[in-house]
Amino acid sequence: MHDGLNKIRDNISDYIAYLSPSITNEELPAAFPDPFDPVPHPVAVMAARHLQDRISGSMDLRHSFGLDDDVTPALGKMFGVLVVRDTKGTIGYLSAFSGKLQSGTQISGFVPPVFDTLDPGGFYLQGEEEINTVSRRISVLESDPGYKALLDRRTRLESDAAQDLHHARSIHDEAKRQRAEKRQASQHLPEAERNAILQSLEKESMRHHYLLKDRRKHWQRVLEELNLSIQEAEKEIIELKEKRKEMSAVLQSRLFEHYNFLNASGHRKNLAEIFHISESQLPPSGAGECTAPKLLHFAYTYGLVPVALAEFWWGVSPSSEIRRHGQYYPACHTKCRPILYHMLSGLSLPASEGPAMTVPTLRVLLEDDHILVIDKPAGTLAVPGKGRETSIAQIIREKYPEATGPLIVHRLDMSTSGIMLIAKNIETYHHLQGQFIRRTIKKRYTAILEGTISPTEGTIELPLRPDIDDRPRQMVCYSHGKQAVTGYKVVSTEAGQTRIHFFPLTGRTHQLRVHAAHKDGLNTPILGDDLYGTKADRLHLHADRLEFEHPVSHEKVVVVCDAGF
Repeated sequence: MHDGLNKIRDNISDYIAYLSPSITNEELPAAFPDPFDPVPHPVAVMAARHLQDRISGSMDLRHSFGLDDDVTPALGKMFGVLVVRDTKGTIGYLSAFSGKLQSGTQISGFVPPVFDTLDPGGFYLQGEEEINTVSRRISVLESDPGYKALLDRRTRLESDAAQDLHHARSIHDEAKRQRAEKRQASQHLPEAERNAILQSLEKESMRHHYLLKDRRKHWQRVLEELNLSIQEAEKEIIELKEKRKEMSAVLQSRLFEHYNFLNASGHRKNLAEIFHISESQLPPSGAGECTAPKLLHFAYTYGLVPVALAEFWWGVSPSSEIRRHGQYYPACHTKCRPILYHMLSGLSLPASEGPAMTVPTLRVLLEDDHILVIDKPAGTLAVPGKGRETSIAQIIREKYPEATGPLIVHRLDMSTSGIMLIAKNIETYHHLQGQFIRRTIKKRYTAILEGTISPTEGTIELPLRPDIDDRPRQMVCYSHGKQAVTGYKVVSTEAGQTRIHFFPLTGRTHQLRVHAAHKDGLNTPILGDDLYGTKADRLHLHADRLEFEHPVSHEKVVVVCDAGF
C-alpha cells in the first residue's frame, strides 16, 4: 500500500498536465467553485478542453465512444478535470473518468480509483472468486440429473393432481345436482317413501364427500413424500445459498469500509460512515466511482491544492439518460453530494447567501368566486420544497386564507413559466382534478429549442421515471417508466433555433424537457435547460394556453398567456 503511494508520489508529474504558465491569479477563482453549478469556472473549462484535445488526438484509449463509424458497441463516458496548484505553486490539472474505461480502472494519465476493485492481489477479487466458487457448486447441484428428475416429477404430479381433483370435483358437483333434483321430486311422495329417499340421498352425499376428501388426502400424501425427497436433495443447495448470502454481505461491508475519502482537513470517512449504511440502507450503486471524488481524493493525498473542477460527457448518449457529447455537467446529487459534502470540508468555498426570500408578483389572468388563473414566473416553485424558497402555494394561501381544501390543482416545474389553475374551495378542486385525471383539459406550451428539427409535427412517446442516482433528473425507462406522451408542432425557425408548441397528453415530471432533449425524442434540448441542455438566462418553456370546463357554469374556458420570449 505504502509502496504504491510512494511510487505515485515519485512520479506525480505523470498525473498532472500543466497549463499555460501565463495564467495569472486574477484568472483563478478566489474560492473553490460549487461543483454542483452546471457552468464550470473558465480555468476548469480550459483544462477540460486541453483533455478533450488529448482524447481526440494523442491519447490512445482504445475505446469506442461512438463518434466515428466504429464497429464495436459504442459507449460514452463522463470525464473530469481538477485544476490544482502543485507544491511549487504551478497550475496544472488532474484527469479522471467515471467507473471503468477499457474494462479497467487504471489508465495511464488518469488518477487511480479511490479503491481498486480490480486489483489482482486485493481482497475484493479474491472474495468474488470465493463467492463464485460457491455459486458454481450450487449450479452443479441444481443441474444434477437426479435432482432435476425429482423437480420434473413434482411438476407432473402437481398437474396430474389438479386434473384428477378437477374431475373428482365435477363428479361430486354433478351428483350433488342430481340429489337436489331427487329431493325436489320427492316432495309430493308419501312421507315414509320420501323419508327413505332422503336418507338414501344423505348417505350418498356423505359417500361422495369422503371420496373427494380421500382423493385430496391421496395427492397431498404423494406430494408430501416427494417434497421430502426434494428437500433432502436441496439441503446442501439451501445451505450454500445462505453461505453465499453471508459471504456477499461480509465482502460488501468490507468494500464500503475500504472506500475512504480524504477531505481538505486531512480527515477520512468511508462509504459506511458517509451514507450511514445499515442492512436496510445501502449507498447508491457506483458511489465513489464518479470523477469528482476520485480527483479530490488524489489531490489531497499528494498535497495538491484544488482550484476548480469540471466534468464533461464524451461520446454517444446512453439509451436511457440524456448526455450530450462535449457538454459540461455538475456533480451528481444522489451519489456525489453526500461524499463531496465531506470532501469539501476544510476547503475555501464561496460564501453561501442562501436563496432570496423575495415574493414574486403574480399576474392574475382570470378570477371568480371559484377559480383563479395566474401567470407563474419562471424560477418560482409551485409547491413548497426542501429549502426556504417561496412557492405559489404559500403566496396563494396567504392571499386567500379563507379558501378550503388544496389550492394547487396542477404543477409547473420551477423553471417553467405560464398558466397555473388554482381552486378556491374543495368542491372546485375535486371537479378540476377530475378533468385532469380524465385528460379532458387541453394544455399547450411554447418553447424555444436550441436547434432545428424534422419532421415539424408529430408525437413523442417515451416512458419516464426518476433517475435515482441523480435526482431531480428523469430518464427514459421502458421497464419501469410511466407512460408519457407529447404532441408537438413547429411554429417557426429563426437563426438556427426553433419555436415550437407542445401538447402534453400526460403530465410527468420534466416530460417536455426530456422529450425534447432525448435522442429518441426531438434530440434538441429546450433553450436554457440546465439539466438536459445548456444553462442560459432562463428555461425557454412557457405554458401559454389552457382549456377546461368551468366547475360551476360548465362552460368552456380558454385562457391564453403570451410567452414573452
